[in-house]
Amino acid sequence: MTARREITKKYARQYAKAGKADKGALLDALVATTGWTRDHARRAIRVASARHGPAAAVVRKPRPRKYSYDALVVLQEVWRLAGQPSGKYLAVVMDDTLERLVRFRELGKVADRATPQVLDEVRAMSAATIDRYLKPHKDSAYPNALSATTPSHILRSSVPVRTSMDDPITTAGFLELDTVAHCGHTLKGEFLRTLTGTDPVTGWTMLRTIGNNAFIHIHGGLEWITKHAPIPVTGVDFDNGSEFMNWAVITWCDKQAIPVTRSRPYKHNDNAHVEQRNGDWVRRHAFRYRYETDAELALLNELWDLVMARKNHLLPCVKATGWDTTPAGRKKRTYDKPRTPYQRLIDTGTLDEQTHTRLQAEHAALNPAKLTRAITHIQTQLIDLAAARTRGTRPAA
Repeated sequence: MTARREITKKYARQYAKAGKADKGALLDALVATTGWTRDHARRAIRVASARHGPAAAVVRKPRPRKYSYDALVVLQEVWRLAGQPSGKYLAVVMDDTLERLVRFRELGKVADRATPQVLDEVRAMSAATIDRYLKPHKDSAYPNALSATTPSHILRSSVPVRTSMDDPITTAGFLELDTVAHCGHTLKGEFLRTLTGTDPVTGWTMLRTIGNNAFIHIHGGLEWITKHAPIPVTGVDFDNGSEFMNWAVITWCDKQAIPVTRSRPYKHNDNAHVEQRNGDWVRRHAFRYRYETDAELALLNELWDLVMARKNHLLPCVKATGWDTTPAGRKKRTYDKPRTPYQRLIDTGTLDEQTHTRLQAEHAALNPAKLTRAITHIQTQLIDLAAARTRGTRPAA
């Protein structure tokens, strides 16, 4: 941005001395250089003409706070109890989240500040305002994880390829599957893995931690996912990892009459939905420690039950709907409005009456603050177990 401002300053000097025809040529050159529209380029030249000194020396006047300090404090607590979503998603479910927190009396720390006027202020905040107010409280610095996917040459020629350029899936029940290795900083030895299955149409996601990549564990994870899926599985898409691309898994899919496709090797954008879930659901909640024991496996699966309840029912997501072209001629991804996976699943109309009633009762009883407390409690135990492994000791019972 600073480079563009300096370029604009250069054009502004020539623009002030140029005639009408030359000004048009200068605008065309600036648009071609920066990708701006002509209106924006014209405004930028006016600003640059009035600016004295380099762009880096310009100190922007702080924006005055629109909402009260009490509203900021309440927003911070609501954001924490809701699972720390971004402003784009929190703004969509703010009414529902506040209603649940007030109904379950979970605003104890800020209850004296949460007056009707303050709650109205929080409801009125836009997504950009929420992100701006919460920026000092967010920490998005996560280290990179190791990849444990080993491309397999077996069965590649017989399994059809589904790429990111193919027509999008429009029928609910198709799942993208992947595994996340809880290996810490080394792939040596045995460690746990989490099997992730997500429906690109509804966003509904299921998580299950298994022992390792042996078929007996992969088979158990697949059986669990197909049993607990709210609607029948109509197809699966794998990456090229050997945990999926083997005769045992393909034979199991054939017996279940589940069609199989695979992504291109080394093309993570072909599995864009499940890759996003691996980071936002698994890594964010289970961290990047090494987990090996049965106790850790039980804790992780208990954690996933809570994460699935919060993410599937209470927090929205967006879905890519196509491409658009900006005025500058660049391609831009377009997305639909944020909605929760639960809402998208209901909208499909594919649920049977029993499952619909069960999910509706589960949804009505969810308490965001209670979920957050339970998730934090399990995460604390996982951190203690990981720290004990690092020290070579066992934590107290």
